[in-house]
Amino acid sequence: MQTNAPNGLTEETAAWWRQVNREFLLEPHHLKLLTLAAQALDRVIEARQTLSEQGLTYLDRFGAPRARPEAAIERDARLAFARLLRELDLDCTAPETARPPAIRSNRSGD
Repeated sequence: MQTNAPNGLTEETAAWWRQVNREFLLEPHHLKLLTLAAQALDRVIEARQTLSEQGLTYLDRFGAPRARPEAAIERDARLAFARLLRELDLDCTAPETARPPAIRSNRSGD
């Protein structure tokens, strides 16, 4: 069983990685998913810090406001983190449904 967190993670994320690895019996492929989730979490934090410092937008060469690339990085990393956690299925009790319910249309005739 691997007990050391992978290199390159922030100390806070490495501590989380070690805690999850201690509390759950993980197979080698689960450790890879856990590592990817930890890396995604670090990307979220890194992008959030940049956005906090520099704002959500910048002005392009024509003076038009544009979304900072870090906003997309944060969004994508959040989605990856959530999906990887769902894939790891670390919840102690099984949810009543495997996925959130589908969004239904309120239009008549549907």
